[in-house]
Amino acid sequence: MTSEEIHGVLEALGDPDIAAHSQRFFKTGPGEYGEGDRFLGIRVPLLRAQARRHRDLSMGETLRVLVSPYHEARLFSLLLLVMKFNKGEERERGAIYEAYLGHTAFINNWDLVDCSAHPILGGYLDARDKKPLYVLAESESIWERRMAIMACLHFIRQDVFADAVKLSERLLNDEEDLIHKAVGWMLREIGKRNLAVEQTFLKTHYRQMPRTMLRYAIERFPEEERGRYLKGEV
Repeated sequence: MTSEEIHGVLEALGDPDIAAHSQRFFKTGPGEYGEGDRFLGIRVPLLRAQARRHRDLSMGETLRVLVSPYHEARLFSLLLLVMKFNKGEERERGAIYEAYLGHTAFINNWDLVDCSAHPILGGYLDARDKKPLYVLAESESIWERRMAIMACLHFIRQDVFADAVKLSERLLNDEEDLIHKAVGWMLREIGKRNLAVEQTFLKTHYRQMPRTMLRYAIERFPEEERGRYLKGEV
């Protein structure tokens, strides 16, 4: 099957009402983070089913879908790349990792990053030097910076927290709310597995953390403890 045929399948599944809602939900207006993105109007479960159905699509055709102007086509491609990565041999995993880094301009919204960065970037770098994540964390692209911290979900799920902590420190002063949310989320994930590690980070940094980041990080704390953090009384 070709990328053109895949586009035809996806276009046939589109719903204009869903597309209009997605345009608003993913902030595609002038000056918003998803400015100019276009939607077909396909729900994620249906896209996942299509990715499973077309899991044998070649790597080349999958990457051609990834450069589509349509959000759902790019999401389809990333879901397929994750499937290929999870089942691939080491050589194929390396090729997918390199292709991912070579196509970050098309992985340009939070859902696209969040479904793919931790299995592909985190998965590939699991037993390797994490320097590429620190390079991404310094990027001018909000999506590359989000990739850096979201990749750490792979490590956190293995009770390895050092890089997530270091990258959270680097991103403390980021100006973007979507980075604040991602960092807070990863800190919360750390706390689910090792509360002491999260609390150590918070006691050092909570006064300088953006409010959204702090709220996400302490979301599971008892109400009284959350109140103390928010009032700066810890």
